[in-house]
Amino acid sequence: MNQPLLDNPSALPVLTDVVELETPLNPLANLLKAAGDPLRVEILRVLSQDSFGVLELCRIFGLKQSGMSHHLKVLTNAGLLGSRREANSIFYRRAYLAPDHPLAALQQQLFATVDTLPIAEHLRAPIRELQHERSQAAQQFFSENADKFRAQQDLIASYPVYAEQMTQLLNNTPLRDKNLALEIGPGEGEFLAVLAQQFNQVIALDNAINMLDKARNFASEKNLRNIEFIHGDTQSLTSHKVLADCILVNMVLHHTPSPADIFQDLSNALAPGGALLICDLCRHEQAWAREACGDLWQGFEPQDFSRWAQAAKLEEGQSVYFALRNGFQIQLRQFFKPMNF
Repeated sequence: MNQPLLDNPSALPVLTDVVELETPLNPLANLLKAAGDPLRVEILRVLSQDSFGVLELCRIFGLKQSGMSHHLKVLTNAGLLGSRREANSIFYRRAYLAPDHPLAALQQQLFATVDTLPIAEHLRAPIRELQHERSQAAQQFFSENADKFRAQQDLIASYPVYAEQMTQLLNNTPLRDKNLALEIGPGEGEFLAVLAQQFNQVIALDNAINMLDKARNFASEKNLRNIEFIHGDTQSLTSHKVLADCILVNMVLHHTPSPADIFQDLSNALAPGGALLICDLCRHEQAWAREACGDLWQGFEPQDFSRWAQAAKLEEGQSVYFALRNGFQIQLRQFFKPMNF
């Protein structure tokens, strides 16, 4: 008499390793799996407008590196995160699928939904601490190297090279009024002379007092009398009630701890119909610039600026790109604040 299969284990079929066949559904399954974990959703939220290294994310979320690396791998394999090397560290940020990708609409909807969620309160403190440390590192560099600023900046892009291009962009920018211009991080102050000729009043803002003193001395030597100097960061613009017709940011954002937040701060300080003009480095792999020039970021992808501007409710205008002989590339970008904002 035959025994039932359950009573005769040797009669059970032997299961070999399951082989997962690659199908068009796999990318969708990976994306849904990645988004199905509350912690990974929080990671996506934190990386909405910023980029953090693995150890920084461990610090924010209170996880061991092995655990955080696992979650980052899942999100990366799903196409939700990308990584890039900054000197000896790997930084993660959101990745964006091409518009014609089959899952692009789903990814955009996922990000939009995640961004409606507030960042958990227990995550805000370590994020602020990290951004403060980045800011302090940049301030310390410029405090210690103010006298060598020009020589170090020239290693990447000398002022005359990008000043000419920025002046052309400024001249081609339609502005409703020319009452007030604001320059963020004016360096040694040379571009203030251009602004002082075109605007009734100019504000120079810098969080490094040594650099602000250099700009002030330059203005005094050139007898520029319509310039106000403010020591502070872009968050302080609200307390000073600044509402500018044009804001310029020349080769500054790669020194700032959170460039996306700068866009939001400057949007708030921009008058309706006003323009934000930015000159900065394109993404590069020259890691030496971090130590030699105090750079926090190795340039930016053009779409970084576009996304940050869109999040700050700014509309994109002209874009100019040009290469330097030393291999660096410069991007000049123009954004406008809508009249009905």
